[in-house]
Amino acid sequence: MHPIRENFYSFQVKCHDGSFKSLADYEGQVVLVVNVASRCGFTPQYKGLEAIYKKYRDRGFVVVAFPCNQFGAQEPGSDDEIQNFCKLTYDVDFPVMAKIDVNGEQADPLYKWMKNSAPGFLGIEAIKWNFTKFLISRGGDVIERFAPQTGPEAIEPAIEKALADAE
Repeated sequence: MHPIRENFYSFQVKCHDGSFKSLADYEGQVVLVVNVASRCGFTPQYKGLEAIYKKYRDRGFVVVAFPCNQFGAQEPGSDDEIQNFCKLTYDVDFPVMAKIDVNGEQADPLYKWMKNSAPGFLGIEAIKWNFTKFLISRGGDVIERFAPQTGPEAIEPAIEKALADAE
């Protein structure tokens, strides 16, 4: 027997309300995964993330955000506070999951897999800061990793290509 190959859809993640969600629910969609924080210089990217989500969601695209407090303690709030911030400040409609670790021993298994699949600059796997982004294909593989300073609008060509590749 061959082992089942791990991909994005193999994972379950914790939702902000404490329940769990199978990422298989997104099977067949192009997904942009991003670690977020409410008090970061890149926080205004929420606006751009929401804009690209609204622009492409009808073509099978979703943004999935994971709050993380590992960088400068820039996400100190509870999951409820984070949800309220996202909704009230940026009118975020895409899924914002429970707060997680993206680096270290306690890193979420999804992030361990994504970092291994798409190491960053010079082959370093660790996430360097908030708003690192991973683009996932409809087949569940990491297409590309984007640095925090790469804004959502700069990722649009890669999103369009990923959407077109499977249409």
